[in-house]
Amino acid sequence: MDSVAIVKSPVTMKSMTGSRTPGSIGKMTRGGAGYGDAATEAAVYKVLRWLKYKQRPETTADSGAIGNLPTTALAVLVYLAHGETPSNSKEFGETVRRAIQRLVDWQIDRNGVATFVGTDGNEYATLIATYALCEAYGMTKNPMVRDAAMKTLTRIVNNQSETGGWDYKINKSSTRDDMSFEGWALQALKAGKLAGLHPDGLDDCIKKAIRCLKTRNFRNGGFNYTAGGGPTGLTATGCLAMQLLGYGNEPEVKSALDFMRGWLPAFEAKGNAVPGGPLPGSGPQYYCYYAAQCKYQAGMCENADPKNVKLWQDWNVEMKKLYCSTLITCDETIPGVDGKPKQMGYWKNGYNNPMLGTCLCALQLMVYYRYLPTTKIEKVDKQAAGGGAKAKPSKKETVDVEVDI
Repeated sequence: MDSVAIVKSPVTMKSMTGSRTPGSIGKMTRGGAGYGDAATEAAVYKVLRWLKYKQRPETTADSGAIGNLPTTALAVLVYLAHGETPSNSKEFGETVRRAIQRLVDWQIDRNGVATFVGTDGNEYATLIATYALCEAYGMTKNPMVRDAAMKTLTRIVNNQSETGGWDYKINKSSTRDDMSFEGWALQALKAGKLAGLHPDGLDDCIKKAIRCLKTRNFRNGGFNYTAGGGPTGLTATGCLAMQLLGYGNEPEVKSALDFMRGWLPAFEAKGNAVPGGPLPGSGPQYYCYYAAQCKYQAGMCENADPKNVKLWQDWNVEMKKLYCSTLITCDETIPGVDGKPKQMGYWKNGYNNPMLGTCLCALQLMVYYRYLPTTKIEKVDKQAAGGGAKAKPSKKETVDVEVDI
């Protein structure tokens, strides 16, 4: 129970996720307009070492260290994105083990409600910690991690609003349908399902969430903050949620990608949320975290629309240039597995504080191999119109199908 099992191919699902192994990472960082390169991987390693250096031995309220709930959860997601697990990582395995153990230890039952010590007032951190535990279980198959993940994952499923969204404090009675809050809930559900965790009602919950995204959170070409509002930087959040849940070919996704066509990575907001305009809003790295993923999904999938290929490549070229040039290399070094000093690095102006912002930036630089495009689907026969027989497609015919991930 205390040691984590070795899993031959961590986090696997056909056409959905990568193995996050050195070979897979090398293939996806070979350079070029659509891929990462040596500079992005060098930046990622500096961050992994900085996070290890910043890990605190005991619980702490220091938001600039891996020590409180949200920073610990995001750091776990960063390590897992790079394939670093307790059992297979010589350099970072102990760091990851301690961080995962900390998340498990911090889970509590408060008056019959599963939550975590140190969660924020609205419980964003509860959702992020659940997301991290689901990914951790998928990559370790540790039963202790499974039990912890299931407790709060079940709470998320059971406390979906009647309209299909989620609101602060995971409050079932509210129909405010907060897109930002909902984004983390849906990422947790996605990770749970990929890991083989299936609370009762999960599939219905996902379908209900998709209806909410399409009918309540979508308006005027993009996704809005709450039901009834106008499009915001959270357009990227809704877009990615639909892609990862198997609805990447829906008109709302296509419209959202057009809405974000003028967005490029930035550490400062460029304007208001308007179709085709620049990256909007305060704290733009929060939006970049989602935008990098949904543009990648659209531009790197099989038979991608050429305009979406360009959409992703324009973003990626700018992301690699901006993030690699603004990473702050520390004066201090940390010993590597070979005993030689290794450089560390972080981003100062990412989001709220260096720890949170650095994690969001690093996850973007691992988008190439974290979740591979979801739309590589085998050809299927179309049902003949008006009858039970199946029409035989031509060898060149391809069709769009809806797939439940």
